[in-house]
Amino acid sequence: MNQEQRHDWSIDEIEGLFQLPFLELLFQAQQLHRARFPRNAVQRAQLLSIKTGHCSEDCAYCPQSARYDTGLPPEKLMAVDDVVAAARAAKASGASRYCLGAAWRSPKDSDVDAVCAMIRGVKDLGMEACVTLGMLTDTQAAKLKDAGLDYYNHNIDTSPEYYPEIITTRTFQDRLDTLSAVRKAEINVCCGGIVGMGETRVDRVRMLQVLCQLEPHPESVPINSLVKVQGTPLSLRQIDDKDGQSSDAVDGIELVRTIAVARIVLPHTVVRLSAGRESMSDELQALCFVAGANSMFWGDKLLTTKNNGVSRDEALFHKLGLVPWHPEQEAASASTSTAAAAAAPRA
Repeated sequence: MNQEQRHDWSIDEIEGLFQLPFLELLFQAQQLHRARFPRNAVQRAQLLSIKTGHCSEDCAYCPQSARYDTGLPPEKLMAVDDVVAAARAAKASGASRYCLGAAWRSPKDSDVDAVCAMIRGVKDLGMEACVTLGMLTDTQAAKLKDAGLDYYNHNIDTSPEYYPEIITTRTFQDRLDTLSAVRKAEINVCCGGIVGMGETRVDRVRMLQVLCQLEPHPESVPINSLVKVQGTPLSLRQIDDKDGQSSDAVDGIELVRTIAVARIVLPHTVVRLSAGRESMSDELQALCFVAGANSMFWGDKLLTTKNNGVSRDEALFHKLGLVPWHPEQEAASASTSTAAAAAAPRA
């Protein structure tokens, strides 16, 4: 199968993938997955909220918005030593990737300096580092790169057409501009979306099409399933179809289809099974891995919502025969091999 990056996927082509018989779609996705990534290997990432709540944005899914009463107490930016200690504990529990999230519309330069110190601490532990801080300037992105940041997360969330239904305080183009600053700084892009916010399949198709149009493709695409938090607008929304069923929810098969299509149209990208796993059965998660997901969040908590505990996920790994994947070690090994080859005497 073709493994080259394509940036010209049409809506009809992507929608055609969604419409494939389920088993055929999974077969195609798994073929591509095995050709590019280690079999039966899933990266364990852990997520920490380093600055919680009181965000000025109005993202309809987010409990950290100051506009909604979700009962979440705001917390100031954590101390660097506390963040590094939490990363050390995460590594001891089995995580190899550490993600730092701050509830800002955009950080101050002084905030970025503090985060850079956190990044250096995480990297000193030998872990892959990712942060999400909101909108960035070119200068701020360059600082993060100099600190050793591996990935910057900035999700587009949904299609450009549905986006204004979810967020009004930041435009879709604002999202793309930050991704451009991240790419200019030569930081890997982590960018995905959320399913189950009332969007249609066409919106999911368009979201994936936009991701494919980024050059190069994002190195990381998280697929989140909406976690409804009381007090947010999406927790109150109930869109009933003619059969009296909530039409904003996405069933498990549609989630798996979304992951499988993402694997096919983004063949070199790490597809991350992200928020929403706490309510998923082992069987559903297994299908997501068959579809091409090869990363997951590890630990009891995401930013502010619950996640599967380590013991449950260890049992899942054992049941499915999964092994931890350490791409940061592979990258270090490749770098060492390249340096050795460059230093070798020539005949």
